[in-house]
Amino acid sequence: MKYGTRILHNENELDPHTGALSIPIYQASTYHQYDVDNPGKYAYSRSGNPTREALEKTLASLENGTHAYAFSSGMAATSSSLAILEQGDHVIATADIYGGSYRILNSFFSKFGITTTFVDMSRLENIEKAIKPNSRLLFLESPSNPLLKVTDLLGATEIARKHGLITMIDNTFMSPYFQRPLDLGLDIVIHSATKFLGGHSDVIGGAVITKSDKLASQIYFVQNGFGAILGPQDCWLLLRGIKTLKARMELQQESATEIAHWLKKQSWVSDVYFPGLPDHPGHEIIKTQASGFGAVLSFKTETVERAKQIMKKVKVWSVAVSLGGVESILSYPVKMSHASIPPLERERLGITDNLIRLSVGLEEASDLIEDLDPEH
Repeated sequence: MKYGTRILHNENELDPHTGALSIPIYQASTYHQYDVDNPGKYAYSRSGNPTREALEKTLASLENGTHAYAFSSGMAATSSSLAILEQGDHVIATADIYGGSYRILNSFFSKFGITTTFVDMSRLENIEKAIKPNSRLLFLESPSNPLLKVTDLLGATEIARKHGLITMIDNTFMSPYFQRPLDLGLDIVIHSATKFLGGHSDVIGGAVITKSDKLASQIYFVQNGFGAILGPQDCWLLLRGIKTLKARMELQQESATEIAHWLKKQSWVSDVYFPGLPDHPGHEIIKTQASGFGAVLSFKTETVERAKQIMKKVKVWSVAVSLGGVESILSYPVKMSHASIPPLERERLGITDNLIRLSVGLEEASDLIEDLDPEH
């Protein structure tokens, strides 16, 4: 069965009791036990819920994993995965990582003796140089947020295995439709399911997927123990959103590519960051490790004033936090997704006041281009 068909037919699309083509919302907190000596499959919805189970099995199928866990947000998924670490462990993370991930590592897990080194993983030698005797986890984003840097995932995984590191990647930007890191040997995949998986800007959720029984057991312990689970109605919204993943990703990528090429030709644009462009430094690598380039791109205007002028002018683009919806979203990383990173560190990374990030939706590309054009 081809992948596009499996999105819709993965053995979690039908209600086994009625044959309904939509998994019901099991809005239940607890379940009657007919025999206390032989408890049923479900006891309490923090530990397991039929709607969440259908979503989790679907997520595992999409990422070619064996275990998946649905959380109340992308940051709940990230934090719960990081919570398998122990005091004194060292993390090596992508330099221009999502601001929320940067914040939780630097301002929360650091309190428990977990340290982090942030490196540019588009150069594998930086990973090697950052490894310490207590290094335990390699935390990747590829493409990275917001500069769309690409990491050689096969090369990074090889380094991690040599040093006994767990590999974890935030695959939100690409979605499992374009990139399936478990197939490349990574250990844990996380998603802000709020984004492309949900696809409609109407639900907040997170996901963690793995092939490892050991890691799955550790992650489930945290999920059940901390209780940051996704509620059944939000699980149902994600199941519904996932059904159109193929169609959305294909169309959104097509428009993103057109917009990136247009931006490259504009005199008021100094840089365009999109791995689908042939001159992107990671273009050839991502072509071999993914089936597409995604629908997120960033660009820099020649002046900060121009960037702010565009944000005030646009009418088709929504100026907002988040990405991955059917509507196109323009974000300003220094004030939104990466505001928690100190200004000097942002500047060093290239996350400057003239940087705009675009998440391309389903509108006509020509309308989106016209809306961005400051001279129109």
